[in-house]
Amino acid sequence: MSPNITQSWVLALVPEIGLVILLAAVLLYDRLVKPEERRRVGLLTAWGAFAILVTTLGLWLATGEPNNATDIGTSLMWGGMIRFDLIALVFHVIFLVALMLTALLSLDVEHLQKGEYYALLITAAIGFSLMGASADLIMLYVALETASISSYILAGFATKDPRSSEAGMKYFIYGAFATGVMLYGMSLLYGLTGQTNLYILGSIFGGFQQIPTEVNAVVILSAVMIMVGFGFKISAVPFHFWTPDVYEGSPTPFTGYVSTASKAAGFAVFLRVFTTGVLGEPSDASMWWAMLIAITVITMTLGNFVAIFQKNFKRLLAYSSIAQAGYALIGLVTLSPDGSSATMYYLLMYIFTNIAAFGVITIVSNRIGSDELEDFSGLSRRSPYLALVMMFALLSLSGIPPTAGFFGKFFLFRSAVNAGLWWLALLGILNAFVALYYYLSAVKYMYLYRSENEDDPIPVSRGAKVGLAFSLFFIFYLGIFAGPIFEWTRTAADAFFVLAR
Repeated sequence: MSPNITQSWVLALVPEIGLVILLAAVLLYDRLVKPEERRRVGLLTAWGAFAILVTTLGLWLATGEPNNATDIGTSLMWGGMIRFDLIALVFHVIFLVALMLTALLSLDVEHLQKGEYYALLITAAIGFSLMGASADLIMLYVALETASISSYILAGFATKDPRSSEAGMKYFIYGAFATGVMLYGMSLLYGLTGQTNLYILGSIFGGFQQIPTEVNAVVILSAVMIMVGFGFKISAVPFHFWTPDVYEGSPTPFTGYVSTASKAAGFAVFLRVFTTGVLGEPSDASMWWAMLIAITVITMTLGNFVAIFQKNFKRLLAYSSIAQAGYALIGLVTLSPDGSSATMYYLLMYIFTNIAAFGVITIVSNRIGSDELEDFSGLSRRSPYLALVMMFALLSLSGIPPTAGFFGKFFLFRSAVNAGLWWLALLGILNAFVALYYYLSAVKYMYLYRSENEDDPIPVSRGAKVGLAFSLFFIFYLGIFAGPIFEWTRTAADAFFVLAR
């Protein structure tokens, strides 16, 4: 039986409500637990995120919501601020999985065993979730700031490490500037139309056969400014310059979190804004669309080529993350359900792949005190399990079957070919070959190079084993049984595009 309107309004915010309750529980439990038992706070966070994930998916399966939304009017909730649809559900799953895995992989990092660390992770997840469901520029901005402020603090959380303090400060300064520019672009749209709802804006600009010249100039300027904010969030060139330093200096578990959940949130708002006609009808070859394609090409190319010269594992994955953003943008620039579903699938597989890679770096660097590539020499002898997880994570990032990255890239490149952008797919394939070189170079350190400390094994705690095993399972599951998950994202994209136009 389909729920009534009041129930639907509650269902629309189940993940956020659950995260707020979990936030309160973590802060309270942190005050009650003994200092030597604070590891349990991380376990509470992980189990809480898992419970919210199961509840969210269970309610969806039991009620059929948000599938029952048949038009914009029934899918917009809370005064038009939130859109309750399958795309929001897909991104909720992404954010909750990222929170759960990050909490598990933070358990053995001593300076992170504080209630406020996990509280900030949860607060960021609340912001990400609201970004994924935003249907209004005001809600989008508030959600983005909720996530961003938490992330700035988390980047500098390791206060005894000067690199962490530097990372937090850089992240804050660059992020504040990018957000300010984006907010000004949004204010131009409001000044032009008097509206902030994405779908009302889409109907206004979509009503023009051709946007008047004097209006088009303002729309283009607004598009450029909004791209600055969104481009910063997903580490797209030329807004990527903060990424290597912040990734290297931040606590490693948080680096995995910001490289996946934050990037996914950025793509969620990209999808919401650029496919609803807010900046003009997407089917037209608008100037903002040409800029988006240029950003896509430069992002994946620069990220891959600069990664080749990196000697620090976290910086290598930082530039890899920039290149991965370029791949994911391929799906969005097609402006089609096929491309958007491919991007969502890619972001889902990227959660498991990248967090697994950063999880291994967390455990190894926590043991040896370094994250330089050469310090991973002989890892296969010190910990065959960690070396295996890292190898398959890197192969997945490369797009090698039977890992999840193969189908992730296949769906993206296929969507580009189907949209007539075959040259973009070809550039993506060539970039994938470049990426394979530096990923295999990292594998070479672990398996072929020797180390003086090969007789010193690296222990892996039970929590870390669970997190890494969970990630590894889905790296293979999504690489072998990709069909059902892709159909799920395709259903979400189809419904979104039907209602967006």
